[in-house]
Amino acid sequence: MDLRRIRHFVVLAETLNFRRAAERLHMAQPPLTVSIQKLEAELGTRLFDRGAGGVQLTTSGRAVLVEARKLLFHGSQLGAVARSAVEGTGGTLHVGFVGTTTYGMLQKVVPRFRAEYPGVELVLHEATSVTILQQLEDHGLDVGLVRTPLLRSSAAALLPLEQDEFIVALPRGHALSERGPLRLEAPANESFVMYGAGSAGGLHSAAMLACQSAGFMPRVAQQGVQVQTLLALVESGLGVALVPSVMQRYVSEKIAYRPLIDLPPAASIGLAPAYLPHSESPAAARFRLTTLAACA
Repeated sequence: MDLRRIRHFVVLAETLNFRRAAERLHMAQPPLTVSIQKLEAELGTRLFDRGAGGVQLTTSGRAVLVEARKLLFHGSQLGAVARSAVEGTGGTLHVGFVGTTTYGMLQKVVPRFRAEYPGVELVLHEATSVTILQQLEDHGLDVGLVRTPLLRSSAAALLPLEQDEFIVALPRGHALSERGPLRLEAPANESFVMYGAGSAGGLHSAAMLACQSAGFMPRVAQQGVQVQTLLALVESGLGVALVPSVMQRYVSEKIAYRPLIDLPPAASIGLAPAYLPHSESPAAARFRLTTLAACA
């Protein structure tokens, strides 16, 4: 059904005068008359009674007027939704994030983005960096916040943002927890809780490289995927772990953190927005730019 005819009907119903309705619609009166006749034919009922004194709505016309106004409203909303999607100010945005972004980055980015773009519905998905990249490529996510380095090739582009470095997490009461900054070889004889090579390959590679640069291969007692999992294993007394320094915000009476003073540059880690350059939606681009501004 042609929304123009619906609008013609609503204006005529409000003015009850063909001449005034035509003037408001910026059209000639004869085409307006034809438009109303065609609408009545489509609906199979008269909408107006014509008389010498003008026109009046029929019972059907009064009933149709209620729904016609709703149609026009939703028609305008449809256009607004389409425009907001093109402009990146509306719609739904699926954002993947790794757990460590909850220790500072998300708290900076999400409130700022929601304040600037209240029409965009944010849907957040926690996952590993590897899973986030895969879901970006499969278009299950629009943008991601991932931990670097990443060892797999990807169609996604990365924007290195927050640089970080490893510190060592120790069970509180451990002999090394009583000392200040440590050289990396200090815990060489300890059992390590290590990142899984398959599910957290970037962190695994960086941690192993750091240990090798200090002249030892860590004795791995347990493996985990998320940094929070490694810290829980350290709390359980299963070993020591190399974790991003931002995790010092995770305060536990069972864990002591110590900085490391001899890390090689090749073992550096960080956080980065990940996106698909050739199919990035306007809303995803706005989220990426907001992330860069919030974390600058």
